Amino acid sequence: MLEAIFAPRSVAVVGASPNPARLGHQVLKNVITNGYQGAVYAIHPTASSILDTPTYPSVLDVPESLDLAVLVIPVEHVLDVVEQCGQKGVRGLVVITAGFKEVGREGKQREQLLLARVQHYGMRMIGPNCLGIIDTLSNLNASFAGLMPNPGEIAFMSQSGALCTAILDWSKGGGLGFSRFVSLGNKADVDEVTLLEAWGDDPHSKVILAYLEGINDGTHFVQVARRTTRTTPVIAIKSGTTSAGTRAASSHTGSLTGSESAYEAAFRQSGILRAESMQELFDLAMAFAYQPPLQGNKIAIVTNAGGPGIIATDAIERTGLLQMADLTQDTIRTLQTGLPATANCFNPIDIIGDARSDRYRIALQAALADPNVDAVLVLFTPQAASDTDVTAQLIAELADTSPKPVLTSFMGAVSLINARRILNDNRIPNYHFPERAVQALAGMARHTHWRNQPEPEYAEFAVDRERVQQLFARVREAGRVELGELEAREVMLAYGMRLPQSELARSPEEAVSIANRIGYPIVMKISSPDILHKSDVGGVKVGLKDAGEVRDMYELIEYRARKYSPNARIWGILIQEQARKGRELLVGVNRDPQFGALVAVGMGGIYVEVLKDVAFNLAPISRQEAAAQIRAIRTYPLLRGVRGELPADVAYIEDVLLRVSQMVQDFPEIVEMDINPLVVYNKGEGAMVLDARIILAS
Repeated sequence: MLEAIFAPRSVAVVGASPNPARLGHQVLKNVITNGYQGAVYAIHPTASSILDTPTYPSVLDVPESLDLAVLVIPVEHVLDVVEQCGQKGVRGLVVITAGFKEVGREGKQREQLLLARVQHYGMRMIGPNCLGIIDTLSNLNASFAGLMPNPGEIAFMSQSGALCTAILDWSKGGGLGFSRFVSLGNKADVDEVTLLEAWGDDPHSKVILAYLEGINDGTHFVQVARRTTRTTPVIAIKSGTTSAGTRAASSHTGSLTGSESAYEAAFRQSGILRAESMQELFDLAMAFAYQPPLQGNKIAIVTNAGGPGIIATDAIERTGLLQMADLTQDTIRTLQTGLPATANCFNPIDIIGDARSDRYRIALQAALADPNVDAVLVLFTPQAASDTDVTAQLIAELADTSPKPVLTSFMGAVSLINARRILNDNRIPNYHFPERAVQALAGMARHTHWRNQPEPEYAEFAVDRERVQQLFARVREAGRVELGELEAREVMLAYGMRLPQSELARSPEEAVSIANRIGYPIVMKISSPDILHKSDVGGVKVGLKDAGEVRDMYELIEYRARKYSPNARIWGILIQEQARKGRELLVGVNRDPQFGALVAVGMGGIYVEVLKDVAFNLAPISRQEAAAQIRAIRTYPLLRGVRGELPADVAYIEDVLLRVSQMVQDFPEIVEMDINPLVVYNKGEGAMVLDARIILAS
């Protein structure tokens, strides 16, 4: 259905104006002056002709059928015109008009009515409140942008119209081309997910770029992006993910998460490459659009200057993903035969400052022919002896015959203007500095790694869902949303997790009896649905060794709890088996409004409180993602074992993550959860949940 928008056989500009200063005039002019070959109609209530284009009072008066209508009219007329479009059989709409949900409640209601009318007639709509759309394949510029982009293989979508115009201007200066260029506006109908689905199999778009400010349906976005990125790289820049967008939360996990954590996990788990700046967005785009896919991660460097070669080598090592290629002996012999004795024939290949194009030919041909090399980065600094333009042309010719990516960094300005034009005209990505080229190669390597991953495996454990469902119902009937520790323990047990023996005591005597049964030493904890952090009120005591200590501590813990939380409901004191020491971890959940359950894991204690050393994944979590998540925390080496310590049972931690992932999928009413601590023992010995908190949706 989107072909009615991007490749229509006929277009009507509703609101076309004979006044060159009006937006409707500019949009009509863009449609008719950029090579579009379909029929074009201007809609104006009184004009007989605008820009020599057939003009009619309404779309209903156009004698021929219409595929696309572009609306540039006052907001109060939009609903009536859309009704007319529906009656006419128009299949696509681009609503440039503003004044909808971006202006408040009344505008939001107007937008809802607009969408309902569009859906009633089975139309598809871009906007409202947008710049418009451009398709270089059909030469359609249905926008009020001042420029028509160069043809190319980059599909671009943006939620900012003003950013679109800036990018168009920049791309014209840099020679970058686009296949499709879309301003989404309020995205009442067509949104980023719609375009990902449409562009994922588009043979004319080698890479998809997206500037995103918000995502309507995060879960659907991740599902579609996972499919799309298997074939087409998607690069996104996301604004508005700083701490200002983080909502307050009462749990440890809640306080650590925010929109940034959710988007980072969503992009990573769906294979989207996250650009941290507009510069990086287009650095990556140029590499994917201009060069063949990177098949591995081994990089060779050819340079005429030692310093830039070292800078590029350091940048490659710092990525943690790319590696300097080990050249074969045949390659080294070829270089030694063809280059001067002062040249470095290993990697980086330094052909010395007085090198002309003949040396670049020898070095680049040898590097591209080496089976250990997956891509070549060519560095060039202008010297007195350099034949700059000839070298640029040579690089373009050799790259054109190779299935391996070739990226360049011609470092300089005034003397390189023509050489850079030669490289760009021949689709060789060129970067002002080596680090940017390396960053682009790293992005290509990340996409290759993602594309080559096997299909994710999801665990399905035998659990007692009915037991948890009944428990949640009892909690709600009691007018509560937070589970007490005993109730949270019951949920953990229902999902197959290991816990220490525990019983609730309601008197000192009962506490002693339970402790004698469990066996010393024991742990005592206040049990109250109103005390979130027990240790903060002195409500936890460990290492109690006999009945006397238990009896005295019962009264002290109860006294402290009532003193610091006079209105708290005290259920009693939990008497718990004291687990032996191990490595303490936090596993938690916080539900993001866009993406759903965000599952966290990290080392406990100061590592989570001070260093915020936590890794996140969105549920559902695959087995591969659980393994990678644990290894992503900075303190993972502590789990591997240091200074003679045995390694921890990492496989059991993965098992807990997968069970938690299944739990929050089964019960979307869980909005926050902490397992803190999860005590992990040595490899093969498992782990134990010592404390847990669960909060349900209110």
